[in-house]
Amino acid sequence: MSAATAIIAEDETVLRNELRGILAGLWPELAIIAEASDGFAAARALDEDVPDILFLDIQMPGMTGLEVARVASGRCHVVFVTAYDRYAVSAFEQGAVDYVMKPFSAGRLGETVARLKSRMREKPANLDGILGLLEKARKGGDHLRWVTASQGNNVNVITVDQIFYFRAENKYTTVITADGEALIRRPIKELAEAVDPNVFWQIHRSTLVNINAIAGVTRDFRGRLSVKLKQRPEILPVSETYAHLFKQM
Repeated sequence: MSAATAIIAEDETVLRNELRGILAGLWPELAIIAEASDGFAAARALDEDVPDILFLDIQMPGMTGLEVARVASGRCHVVFVTAYDRYAVSAFEQGAVDYVMKPFSAGRLGETVARLKSRMREKPANLDGILGLLEKARKGGDHLRWVTASQGNNVNVITVDQIFYFRAENKYTTVITADGEALIRRPIKELAEAVDPNVFWQIHRSTLVNINAIAGVTRDFRGRLSVKLKQRPEILPVSETYAHLFKQM
């Protein structure tokens, strides 16, 4: 069996170095193939380096660790690193191999290493249940600022201001931008609760549209409304339930 590989995603340089040093003593064969100081860098490293293990700080700039966990779900074993015990047990229950509290303890990390070694032949856990933790981690009243979306074999970060609309697709949701489409594993109902309601309007049970992407509204001979978009050819139907949103337009 080849040596295991790992990424350390931690925004504090001192703690990142400390974690790497302790791991080197506990598991000399473990190859640290990349380090990341923010969530976006961690997500890129997952694609570029394809690690077996991800040591992931829950609180990081850019994408939070919980958002990065969505990208890592089912792809590598995840150990959460946190200074906040309110997330720790829940993170463990949602499928992470382990969680490590700051400041680091060699004894505690030894337990983590033992758990990891026992899991290396197993398929990495699905971390979809991390959504609940993500919602708790969002700072008071903040709205969704980006999504991580699959496009072919790549996972890309798309900011909400790039998104023209969301369209429900069974268990998935399609994200439509000026340049194309991508899939996310997040139902439209949860998105409707996470986005800024002053920017994204639900116009149909399967559609959330960015009002900044609306070029105009048309009405057919039966009085049914449809939305025209900027830079996109499709016409989006507006269900009667949401027609009142356009009374001022």
